[in-house]
Amino acid sequence: MRLHRNLVFTVIDSIKLIFNEGEYADKVVQKALKRDARWGARDRKFVAETIYEMVRWKRLYNEIAGTKSHYSTENVWKNFAVFAILKGYKLPDWNQLQGVPERRIKGKFDELQKVRVFKESIPDWLDELGVKELGEKHWTKEIASLNIQAEVILRTNTLRTNKASLRKKLADEGIATTFIDGYPDALKLVERANVFRTDCFKDGLFEVQDASSQLVAAYLGVKPGMKVIDTCAGAGGKTLHLAALMENKGQIIATDIYESKLKKLKIRTRRAGVHNVTTKVLDTTKVFKKMKGTADRVLIDAPCSGIGVLRRNPDSKWKLEQEFVENIIKTQAEILENYSKLVKVNGKLVYATCSILPSENELQVKKFLKNNPNFTIIKDHKVSPFKTGYDGFYMALLERNS
Repeated sequence: MRLHRNLVFTVIDSIKLIFNEGEYADKVVQKALKRDARWGARDRKFVAETIYEMVRWKRLYNEIAGTKSHYSTENVWKNFAVFAILKGYKLPDWNQLQGVPERRIKGKFDELQKVRVFKESIPDWLDELGVKELGEKHWTKEIASLNIQAEVILRTNTLRTNKASLRKKLADEGIATTFIDGYPDALKLVERANVFRTDCFKDGLFEVQDASSQLVAAYLGVKPGMKVIDTCAGAGGKTLHLAALMENKGQIIATDIYESKLKKLKIRTRRAGVHNVTTKVLDTTKVFKKMKGTADRVLIDAPCSGIGVLRRNPDSKWKLEQEFVENIIKTQAEILENYSKLVKVNGKLVYATCSILPSENELQVKKFLKNNPNFTIIKDHKVSPFKTGYDGFYMALLERNS
């Protein structure tokens, strides 16, 4: 494929928004794809994937181009030239791409493969943290895996259809999918496509949800008729999964400190045909006190560093700060301590994160159990991006005994 001026200019403008204005990559990509209604699937794919690639490999491209993270228009073009050469594009005769040193770029790339922070394009502090928490060998494998573009996984909404029927309906709309062993409701796209434009999506037959994330709600072992509290529900991907597993019977209370996220959940519940969910904004202690000791099951999908989902959020590598990780570990401990009080005697809770760091995961649970002898751990599960090819996750199932 040759490079087209209007597509490349869209990429250049988008990269400047991400690195100079601090905008989120996913939002910038959404905006970029609306720039020209005449673009076909291949054009849209080029724009989206090139933006993400340039974000993902920011440090590596900067080092090769010698631009040192200064994102003037000229420097963004230099970074783009590095991307184009390494991807094997033939450079067009444009003013912005004159005198690109192709051999030097390839030579510098080969040289930098010996240094992990450049090879995997990560900040020094993150590399040091990964080595400290996981060990050199394990971290090297995980961070390499977290730089591979995430696949698109769907979760069948079993309130409206089944996996085999959904697969057929998507095929009728030109979208090929495959089943994934060990994931009862998951379908994986054979090729990336805009699934949100399909009738299947409009009819609420599926949600986009990574395979690892689909394990969390199931880990709670919910049954129809239970009272379940989803404490950090956000926009509610796992809430909707819980509703499907409970066959729309019983009560799910979805809580969050952000009302805007819960509004999105309400829209999603209508599309999915879910009617056993109520939302509550945790804006006063009164709301919390009323729910104390009342839940059969509690889900704590805790805020975390998000290191396990870097493949789908590559810009978090550059937005994340060491201080944030240190603070979020304290926040997680407080959340686990407080929200565990919602579980009734003989009830269960799941503590989950999309991180691969022990300090956010098993060490957090160990500390909680030491301070709360009325809880015991039934089981826990770590999902390794390197071993599975999916997002990094942790989940622990705890039971309240008294």
